[in-house]
Amino acid sequence: MKNLIIVESPAKAKTIKKFLGNDYEVIASKGHIRDLPKTTFGIKIEDDKFVPEYRVSVDHSKVVKEIKDLAKKAEQVYLATDEDREGEAIAYHIAVAIGKEPESLPRIVFHEITKNAIQEALKNPRKLDSASVNAQQTRRLLDRIVGYKLSPLLNQKIQKGLSAGRVQSSALKIIVDKEREIQAFVPVEYHSIDAIFKKDLEAELVKFESKKMDKLCVKTADEAAKIVQAVKSEKFSIKEIESKERKTNPTPPFMTSTLQQSASSALGFSPKKTMMLAQSLYEGVNTHEGGAITYMRTDSLNIAKEALESAREHIKVNFGEKYLPKSPNFYATKSKGAQEAHEAIRPTNLAFTPQIAAKTLPKDEAKLYTLIYNRFLASQMTPSVSLLQNVFVAGEKSEFKISGRKVTFDGFYRVYGDLDKDKILPNLKVGDEMLVQSIKSEQHFTEPPARYSEASLVKKLESLGIGRPSTYAPTISLLTARKYVNLEKKQLIPTEIAFKITEMLEQNFQNIVDSEFTSKMEEKLDHIAEDKADWQEILLNFYHPFMEKIAKGKTDIKSQKVAIPTGEMCPECGKELVKRKGRFGEFIACSGFPKCKYSRNLKNEEAPKKEIKTIGIKCPKCGVGEIVERFSRRGKFYGCSAYPKCDFVSNYEPTEKICPECKNSHLVKKELKKGTFLECPACKFKEQID
Repeated sequence: MKNLIIVESPAKAKTIKKFLGNDYEVIASKGHIRDLPKTTFGIKIEDDKFVPEYRVSVDHSKVVKEIKDLAKKAEQVYLATDEDREGEAIAYHIAVAIGKEPESLPRIVFHEITKNAIQEALKNPRKLDSASVNAQQTRRLLDRIVGYKLSPLLNQKIQKGLSAGRVQSSALKIIVDKEREIQAFVPVEYHSIDAIFKKDLEAELVKFESKKMDKLCVKTADEAAKIVQAVKSEKFSIKEIESKERKTNPTPPFMTSTLQQSASSALGFSPKKTMMLAQSLYEGVNTHEGGAITYMRTDSLNIAKEALESAREHIKVNFGEKYLPKSPNFYATKSKGAQEAHEAIRPTNLAFTPQIAAKTLPKDEAKLYTLIYNRFLASQMTPSVSLLQNVFVAGEKSEFKISGRKVTFDGFYRVYGDLDKDKILPNLKVGDEMLVQSIKSEQHFTEPPARYSEASLVKKLESLGIGRPSTYAPTISLLTARKYVNLEKKQLIPTEIAFKITEMLEQNFQNIVDSEFTSKMEEKLDHIAEDKADWQEILLNFYHPFMEKIAKGKTDIKSQKVAIPTGEMCPECGKELVKRKGRFGEFIACSGFPKCKYSRNLKNEEAPKKEIKTIGIKCPKCGVGEIVERFSRRGKFYGCSAYPKCDFVSNYEPTEKICPECKNSHLVKKELKKGTFLECPACKFKEQID
């Protein structure tokens, strides 16, 4: 009788299976197998108690049956999902779905998918952490309450197709507030004055007539010209030479937020792409020796003792004693509510170098792995040391500063190999005469605050305590997918609808967009996870005041929908038709809505009619008509030319090939990022053709 290990990812299952013998079967749940229903509220509230109505999703019913069948035969069933609240909740729902008492099943956890880590975890199982499950469940119910109750109000008052969310709306306000700052910004003129002394020594004016020259000190071209004219006639000599040593300490290893920020700035990867690649590295999808990095959803900077020892030995052997600190470098996270039981993101095996990774991993995975590897190794090295020189050159009224820099020891930069070039000054001494090559002024204007990039927004969310490592990437993806925010030249720019949504929420649901409120809610979720707070009480304290505002908003909030009269009468009720904006563009509707629901798509009326195009196969339903391409406001689809006699429709291009597995349906062609596939709409059989 085999033991059964249940994980959430097929790739993770495949990697773990390599390390274990025939005594173990490993199966993946493919993520959450139970969740709230998609089409209903899914939460019963009885006697001020919240009861979630979880369902096994249709696309998970097959895998649940497989897990059940294997669990019945297994000698022992292990829950081995990720060690965070989401993973704990997945483990809980797996146990319930297969008819097991959750706390009766051994729970094993590991931060890296390596043979030693898996074997050690099996030796030290624990019980399911019900407090973490409650924390995840509270987050899920809060998000459902906000989304399900607030989104219809946005649809009613602003525009159809809108949605609101607890973290999403708070993040959107941050982006909108930044845009408001930019719109209100008034540039200020200022002038800088610089000189070049022989030979080619660049200097900046720091004093004039005993007054310190701050950035905005010289405001007009006339002022600048007078100073330049006065300075030109002066004779200069070195007044003072200032030398000082500066040490630069290495940065900590990565956690989720800093990995997303660095991958964005250094590699141009979006947070979503970074997490997808990191997931693959963690699961060992493209390696032969298991996971290449530790768990990538973390806000901890802890490092395992064995990993520290390995890093120090590697540095000693490959770089020498002078690059090795006397004792390991330890770092403390500034992240609110960090889960210190986790580790920072690091390579699982330092022998798997970036050079080897470049030959074995896909290009982008290798780039991200190199970033993680170098950051971890550098974090355990000695500081770099630079000698800084400031030479102060004085005239009768003015004083200039010449700056120089020389790296005397590269330290941790040895790993990166990208030190700035030295700016070495010639041998100078106090009293030396300095001849002027040129003096000039330059006009500048103060710049408006920069818009958020994906990386800087992640940093802002983290600093405010909004969301957690697992929420940053999906939050940003949702804002861009819904067109609340456009990503242009790596800048997040809010659309007009974003301002409307934010203004309405600010005026009527201030706590939903208030970063402090959202942060404090995260702290409450942390308290639930620590078994220091009652999850039902926290939900209750939020629910009733929120629902009172929803009820009030339905009557008190004025509609912001813009309706433009057309002068045309409704063919169904006789009232005037108006032009409105919807999620899919402009449309014509009756001003008598909701009593009269007449509407038509304006886009289709104004666009030239498309000729019907056949794809050369018979309809798989009636066998008489031809399959043709058709278009709706949602885009292209395929239908039967015999419509309305035959109502066959498909979102994907049908083929003549019968499903080899169920024999009940024709296959359709799907073009995905990973390639082109043939898939059965009935049994979900899939095969790649390109």
